[in-house]
Amino acid sequence: MKGSYIGQAWPVIVLGFFFGAALAGVHAALSPRIAANRLNDTLSQIPALIPGATRGAPMEVGNQIVYRALDADGSTVGWVLPAGGQGFADRIELLIGLDREARAITGLYVLQQNETPGLGNRITEKEFRQRFAGQSAQAPLSVVKGRVGGAGEVEAVTGATVSSQSVVGIVNGAVAQFRRERPEATP
Repeated sequence: MKGSYIGQAWPVIVLGFFFGAALAGVHAALSPRIAANRLNDTLSQIPALIPGATRGAPMEVGNQIVYRALDADGSTVGWVLPAGGQGFADRIELLIGLDREARAITGLYVLQQNETPGLGNRITEKEFRQRFAGQSAQAPLSVVKGRVGGAGEVEAVTGATVSSQSVVGIVNGAVAQFRRERPEATP
């Protein structure tokens, strides 16, 4: 009787290895294209995140790649920080815009998220993302439910407090790290 179980299981095991190898091959083949698409998406968002920016240039700051937002003359007008962290359902990837001195947040863009449809995924909506523009980058932000009453407060998406807190946590961490490691004088 034991022999019959192994006799019946071997096709499943072989198929499992075959499909696993096929998925690994597809992932390896498509990784460069996925990375190129992500870079293009990032670079295309820079003018929307930084007023006066026409393009971006990658730069290593600490152990992270950030983007100098450049105007038409090639002068730095701000910074774009890629950042990510755990949301309610899955990882959230953001782009955070900062002014030239890294004193104020100029914009926020959600590159990737898999939050709950109709609730947490509302972090991608313009209304939520605009809550970050103009906020100080010199002190941590906090999430509030209902009406915002003070500086540094971001109103949570109704029904998605965890997703809102995750975004604020990612922003706070990325901005604090950048402000510690950023170059002091940039052309």
